[in-house]
Amino acid sequence: MAKNSTLGFIPAKGGSTRLARKNVRNLGGKSLIAWAAEAAWDSGVIDRLVLSTEDEAIADQARALGIDVPFMRPPELARDPAEADDVALHALEALEDAGDTYETIVILLPTCPFRSAEDVRGAYELFTERDRPFVMSVAEFSHTPFAAFQMDAGAGLTPMFQQYLEQPTKTLPKVFRPNGAVHVLDVKAFRTAGSYLAQPLVGYVMPRERSFDIDNEEDFREAEIHLAMAAERAAAAGNESP
Repeated sequence: MAKNSTLGFIPAKGGSTRLARKNVRNLGGKSLIAWAAEAAWDSGVIDRLVLSTEDEAIADQARALGIDVPFMRPPELARDPAEADDVALHALEALEDAGDTYETIVILLPTCPFRSAEDVRGAYELFTERDRPFVMSVAEFSHTPFAAFQMDAGAGLTPMFQQYLEQPTKTLPKVFRPNGAVHVLDVKAFRTAGSYLAQPLVGYVMPRERSFDIDNEEDFREAEIHLAMAAERAAAAGNESP
């Protein structure tokens, strides 16, 4: 049995519910799968890049990009409520059955396309420096959830966090959301815990502009606008006189 170091892993099912076939949607001239693969390869920390899908068309596209698709995902792991960690655990088992084991797995969700190679490398370096089994990329909430209200059937509002109701926003605790860009996991600890959210969990902080999480058509349109605006800024900068 071959023992390797770091597995890059892209989960990409075909049966997306909120945005049909989002993983192969074209964004800025390439699919979301391609965005993830390029960041993985350019990071320099991935020894092998594998994609998991139940969809033959997605598998063919991944292979055309140079991504390894050594097995097809079983149908029960391509439907809700199966999560990315369930799919990653299945992949590790399937690869082990084929004779390959890994010490570390780096999970890259295609739905966060603007992660950079530096983000993948930075999360991996944090994983090695902190010597913790679980690292997850996060972004700071743009609007604090501590100011949230819940609404009852009669449109009545009550604060979700009464203890923070009268505090100025700038004094509220900073909180972060998972953005799906990078999970770096110790394989042994991951298989024992069965979740990539297990403790001790360390956060790799990314800026909002690289933390888009595409879940529906509105998210996709926002990502397209972001790309267009970035291109306009680059063009304007290129036209400036030295």
